[in-house]
This record gives sequence, structure tokens and C-alpha cells, in this order.
Amino acid sequence: MSVRFNLLSPEVKANPYPTYARMRREAPVCQVDPGGMWAVSRHDDVVRVLKDPQRFSSQGFRVATNPPWLGGNPFSESMLTLDPPQHGRLRVLVQKAFGAAAMARLEPRVRELCRQAVADLPRGRPVDMMPPYALRIPAAVISDLLGLDSTRAPRLKQWADLITGGVTTVRPEEEDRKQRARDAVAELRAYFNEVLDERARTPGTDLVSELQQARVDGEALSRDELIAFMALLLVGGIETVVHLLGASLVVLREHPEVWAQLRVDRSRIPAFIDEVLRYEPPAQAAPRLTTEEVELGGVRLPRGAPVLVLLGSAAHDEAHFPDGDRFNLSRPGPQNLPFGHGIHFCLGAQLARMEGRLALEALLDAFRHLEAGPEPMTWHRTLVVRGPATLPLVLHPD
Repeated sequence: MSVRFNLLSPEVKANPYPTYARMRREAPVCQVDPGGMWAVSRHDDVVRVLKDPQRFSSQGFRVATNPPWLGGNPFSESMLTLDPPQHGRLRVLVQKAFGAAAMARLEPRVRELCRQAVADLPRGRPVDMMPPYALRIPAAVISDLLGLDSTRAPRLKQWADLITGGVTTVRPEEEDRKQRARDAVAELRAYFNEVLDERARTPGTDLVSELQQARVDGEALSRDELIAFMALLLVGGIETVVHLLGASLVVLREHPEVWAQLRVDRSRIPAFIDEVLRYEPPAQAAPRLTTEEVELGGVRLPRGAPVLVLLGSAAHDEAHFPDGDRFNLSRPGPQNLPFGHGIHFCLGAQLARMEGRLALEALLDAFRHLEAGPEPMTWHRTLVVRGPATLPLVLHPD
């Protein structure tokens, strides 16, 4: 009798990789809880799905992030949920904002934001590193890019959590959680509408102002398209980097020898970031929807089947990554799969890597070593992303 894997069980969320390994061995394409989605766990199958939007539609994101009871999730209308040609029409608008030239202009500001965040960290006593470091830095960066009020960072993170899969953990009978989710979506829309109204009156040099003035095929973006863009940039700009910074700290806590290596040789930081992205990818899964009957991994999937590609499993697949459950600073890179593949490859990959590098440089400049705090860390319980919810550490300065 086959086992039905529950990807949201506490054991799996605490450490999903043994379960992923078992799935790759025993059931590389199988139905899982919650919801009976078809999980795809082997690297080659994951890449096949991501490279084939004709058969595996990004409408799966829309279905996963916008249950009927929610009443409309702005993220579910973003280009991440679109297939060609609509996807390419919108992607070109923001591509320039995340190119190499834009990153070079942005780097001094990001470096200063990282330095400020690290300067405010307590010395020699326990601190949960998620709010003052892992959240503060990406929230400040995306607030700068979009021209948002950085004091709203905690609320922005709550909205991002909801958008990236918090709704997938709500059970049908949980009316209180449903209402909180609906309230949060209403707040998000109201805030973004306020920002758009303000930019319409007084345009600035931020990305929101640029999007309002942009034209696609001669036409301005609709208000709903603008809000969807903002929701996507919020998620891409905060959620991914929060978990990248958190995972980096977890690795450094568990591998003090790596911390020592990086203090001696900062040129190895990019390789460290790449291996963190593989070893503990922030984006663990991506939903898709089959557009026709298709065979995958020896299993025949019907048309309209919800598919969940397990990026976290693919990044540990021993067929591509020998000894994949071990962190290896010398592993060849770069590791791009954590940012997706094909037409939906993450536009913010360069920005995320830059923030990871500069945040770590600032930490290494200020502290001699770090150690675990007295309280245990906890993990987020969502289907799509993985990262620490709380991470107590003690930082020791020079």
C-alpha cells in the first residue's frame, strides 16, 4: 500500500529533504496532501514541466493562490500566473528595472541599508534575527524601489506571506482564518490604490511611477494590472530574500567553519549564496495546471490536473548533485533552479544575490562569530516557500 505524503506536516516542514528523497526513489510523480496535487520531485521532470508552459500552465499559480472563498488575490492576476503571449507582453516592462546596469546603480544604496541594519543589531545577547535583519533589509530595498513607506515593513511581510501560499494552509472549516485572509487582501488593495493615486498626482522616479507611465501596445496598464505588478514585486522583493537571508544564517550557525572561511576570504561569498540557494531554496515549490492529458515520470496525468513541482527536491536530486544533502562551499555553480526556469525565471535573481552578498558582508565586518540562541528556531508553514519564522542567535563582535 502506497504512502500519501503530507507536505505540510510539522515533520516535513521542519526538514522536507528526507521525504523528498523517498519520493524521488519510490514515487517521483504522486498525489500528495494537502489537496491531492500531483507532486513532481525529480530534477529532470521538474525542468521538463517548467520548460513546457503549453502543457503545464501557470494558471496553476492562480488556482493555488486564489481559492473561491478569498474573493480575489491580486498576485493571482500577475504575470507569474500568465502563459505566452500575455506573459511576455508584461515581462518586458520590468525587465530593464532588474538588469545589470540597474543593479550597479542600486548597489551603493543596498550596501548602506545593510550596514544600517547590522549596526542596530544587539551585541552579545540573544536576538531573533528575522525582523531586524532578514526582513528589514529586503523590505527597505523593495520600499526604495517601489517608493513605499518602509515603516510598513512588518505588514508588507504579512501580505507577502499570505500571497505566497498562506491561503493554501486554510482548512474549509476555518472561518476565522478565511476572514483574516480576506481582510488582509482588502488592506493590500487599499494601500496599493493609495500609492497609485499619490503617484498619479505626483509622479516620482520609483518603479511604480514608471509602470503607471508605461505603455504596452500603446495602452496604459489597467489599475488591476498595476496592483498585480505591485503584488508580484512585493513578493519577489521581500519573500525570496527574507528566506535567503534566514537560510544563510541557519547554514552559518550549523557550519562555523564556513563562517571562518568567509571571514578570511570574502570572494567566496557569491559561491556561498549559490550553495545556500541550492541547499535551502526559499522557493520550494511552484504550482502548474495540465492543459491536456500528459505522461510524466511514468504517470499519466489527466487534463486539468494540479501539479506541484518541488524545486527543493530537484535541488537535492542525487542524479544531479552528488551528496546533495550536504552543504558544500566548493560545489560548482551557479544554481539557478531555485529562481525557476524558462519563461518564468525570476527577474529579481540578480537583486536577491546582491542583497544576500551585501547583507553577509556587513555581518562579517561587524561580528567575530555567531552562535545559536537559547530558544529553538521555528519554520514557516506554507506550501510554496520555506524559511525560518524565528531564528534566535547571539552575535559576538570583534
